[in-house]
Amino acid sequence: MRIITILKQVPDLVEELELNEQGTSLNKQLLRFVLSEYDDYALEQSLILKEKYGGSVRAFALDIGDAKEILVTALAKGADEAILLKSDFPEDIGNHIIAKIYQTILSEQQYDLILTGVQAIDDLDGSLGPILAGLLNIPYVGVVKGLRVLDDKKSIIVGKEYPGGIISEIKVSLPAVIGIQSAEKPPRYVPIAKIRQVQKSAKIIEQDVTDVVNKAVSNLSETQIKVKRMVKPESSKKAVILDGSLDEAVQRLTGLLKDKGIVR
Repeated sequence: MRIITILKQVPDLVEELELNEQGTSLNKQLLRFVLSEYDDYALEQSLILKEKYGGSVRAFALDIGDAKEILVTALAKGADEAILLKSDFPEDIGNHIIAKIYQTILSEQQYDLILTGVQAIDDLDGSLGPILAGLLNIPYVGVVKGLRVLDDKKSIIVGKEYPGGIISEIKVSLPAVIGIQSAEKPPRYVPIAKIRQVQKSAKIIEQDVTDVVNKAVSNLSETQIKVKRMVKPESSKKAVILDGSLDEAVQRLTGLLKDKGIVR
C-alpha cells in the first residue's frame, strides 16, 4: 500500500504566545513549533498500516519553521521517504492554497491513501483534507479513529466518530483522503539518539514549488481567510481566598457580597 502522510507544524502551547505588532497574528519570531498532534496520529496510523499490509510511507511537509525536524523524526519512526516542499511561503498562507499546492504535487505521485490530521490547533476548521480530496476528485472522510484495509486492497473500512462518542464504520473506495483524529495506538516514541543518528544519515528530498505557490496565491487570494484582529482573552473572574478564623471569613464574605449588591 502506497501511503502519503501530510505533516504540519503548529505553535507549542506550552510556550507563552505573543501577538505581532499589527495584532493580526502570533509573533512567529517568538514561537516554538511542534508537530501537530493530529498529524502525529496520522503518521502513526500510516506506519501501522505499513506494518500490517506492507507498502511504503512518504511524509510531506511545507518548508515552514523547523519542518526538517519533523521529517527527520518521521524517518526515525519508520517512514520510507521524507519530502520537503520549498518556497517563500506567504506568512498568512491558508488551507485553500496549501491544498492546491499538494494537489499539484500529488497529481504526479502514485498513491493509494493520503492521511492527514483532521485539523490543527492554529485553525480548527479541518478544511485541508476535504479541499484536497475535492481537488483530487477522490473520497474524503474525517474524524476517523483507526481503519483497516479490505482483502481486495481496493477499499478500506474507517471508524468515523460522531458526537456522543458514536463510531460509524464506513466503506471507502481507494484512493482516498482520510482525516485522522486518533490512531489505533498512541504515537510511538523515538529516542533522541536514534533521531540524531537518522539526522546524520537520512536524505530528505527537497522539491522547489515556487511556481506552484505563486500560481496558487494569484488564483486563490480571494479564498484566503483574512484575520482582521486578534486579542488576548481578558480574565473576567478571579478567586478570593478568605484567611483568618471562620467568623472573620464569614464577616468578610458578607461584606464582599454586599459590595457586589448580591445581599443587603
